[in-house]
Amino acid sequence: MQQIVEIARSQRVDVTIVAGDVFDRAVPPVEAVSLFVATLQQLAEHCVVIVISGNHDSAVRLGYGAELFRQGIHIATSVESVGNGIDVAIGDETARIFPIPFLLPDQAREALKTGDEPLPRSHEAVLGAALERVRANLASEATPPTTSIVIAHAFVTGARESDSERDISVGGVEDVNATIFSGIDYVALGHLHGPQEIRGPDNTVIRYSGSPLRYSFSEAQHAKSVTVVDVDGSGACVIDEVPIIQPRPMVVLTGSLDEVLSEANQTEHSNAWAQVVVTDDARPIDLTNRVRAAYPHALSILHRPTNPPATIGVQSDALVARAPTEIASEFVLAVTNRPTTDSEATVLRDVYESARNRLDS
Repeated sequence: MQQIVEIARSQRVDVTIVAGDVFDRAVPPVEAVSLFVATLQQLAEHCVVIVISGNHDSAVRLGYGAELFRQGIHIATSVESVGNGIDVAIGDETARIFPIPFLLPDQAREALKTGDEPLPRSHEAVLGAALERVRANLASEATPPTTSIVIAHAFVTGARESDSERDISVGGVEDVNATIFSGIDYVALGHLHGPQEIRGPDNTVIRYSGSPLRYSFSEAQHAKSVTVVDVDGSGACVIDEVPIIQPRPMVVLTGSLDEVLSEANQTEHSNAWAQVVVTDDARPIDLTNRVRAAYPHALSILHRPTNPPATIGVQSDALVARAPTEIASEFVLAVTNRPTTDSEATVLRDVYESARNRLDS
């Protein structure tokens, strides 16, 4: 967050846009809320700040008390605000920015309807209706603003996902077509974590800035950044990706335990947030502790044998007819991919007999 504030200050930006998913859950931790408020206050010392709610956010909680923020901080969370623009001076020009919070079709299809019937139950229908309000606003003035910008939170067809985004599908449909943004100069999108640009209609520039941090191992190769956009009076946009330095590297290591723990791997990756996938046929003894000793920042340690055992599938009546120690031994085989040792079989038998004796007594 301090890097983002410094970019806003050093580049003398006119407005900072946060395109939703301020938090990763509807009820965020107090520390996250405090960090958000402190960052808003610092950004507002240098520029206008406009924030919308995303699908991870609680719109009610994020919008609560928004009117109490200092002038220059705008938080849009309600369907009722859709179509209202915020004029921001950019040099001698004026940009009109339209914040569109994440729209749940079941809630927005009634609020955004233009006739007696609610809109179809889809993201494209409600976001399309929101864009019609934006275009109506722009067409209502004899002298429209020099630049039009829309902030939205959606999955646009053709974009690349990662494992971090929460599913937003309704009725099996989650994406919207880029053509609904026709007539807008720049579209600042939230939701997807990888920075990317989508081909828009006409000259519309549609862009995801991506998340400032890596939030899953599918993002290990992402180069995180913020997007700095320069717009001129003709609506032309010049894009600059400004890197965000990550707290530490992120890596996925896959192989046998010996390969994963090789000296070369430890030298290069011991400081990284790591996902370690061990492929030995049998689960190595004390796997977790051995991996953590080499990679203290390992966040995920998995055993995925190259040659996994056949799935054990038996009917419940067949299970009743078999000895519990036999079933337990097959469980050990399924987990470790090797037969139980004599000592393990003894432990299983002793535990079973002890439990049975308690029941019998």
